[in-house]
Amino acid sequence: MQAELVPAIREHRKGATQAALPGYAELMRASRFPADLRTAAFAGVITQALAARRGTLIRGMTERSFQALMRSCFPGYRLQNGWLPRPDGPAADEFDDLLDLLLDHRTHACEATTWLSCAIASAAMHDNHLWQDMGLPSRSLLSQLLRDNYPTLAARNTGDMKWKKFFYRQLCERAGVMICKSPNCAECCDYELCFSPESPATRRIDVRGS
Repeated sequence: MQAELVPAIREHRKGATQAALPGYAELMRASRFPADLRTAAFAGVITQALAARRGTLIRGMTERSFQALMRSCFPGYRLQNGWLPRPDGPAADEFDDLLDLLLDHRTHACEATTWLSCAIASAAMHDNHLWQDMGLPSRSLLSQLLRDNYPTLAARNTGDMKWKKFFYRQLCERAGVMICKSPNCAECCDYELCFSPESPATRRIDVRGS
């Protein structure tokens, strides 16, 4: 698997997306696992948060667990300007519910998949398509990341629904909330919102719609 990831991640490191992610190249140069997709996801989420000057780089993590992630994946790298995970104020979003969903479906209950679940849930609370908010080079690599680490959950997305939309639907089903009046997706007036292609130019997409 790693051999297949190397070209795409290398291209991402030198491509146009890098310009929008200050610090991404430095993180990946310091990476212990430069061909690992999870490492690329961590680097993308962290640098997206730095660029947006968010108080918390990855939600759901204590400073101790965040520093453990940095030591494990990016040894020798030091964040500048005191950027450490700090508590944000309470938010009326689905972060906790989505984190629980991901943790329930991870392949291995270990520290690394806990970090990854926090990173995915953090990115999912923002405005663009999930692969963009995670700083990944393509939606296909996001799909691979989810299949590799949350196979039972990813397998439910049989129609290749947009991932944020899919997550929101899964949360509604867990809560017993009916969100669709149409008998099937093909007859739904919102079909394009759930299944249309995800363009790199997309901006300001609601969490429930992307």
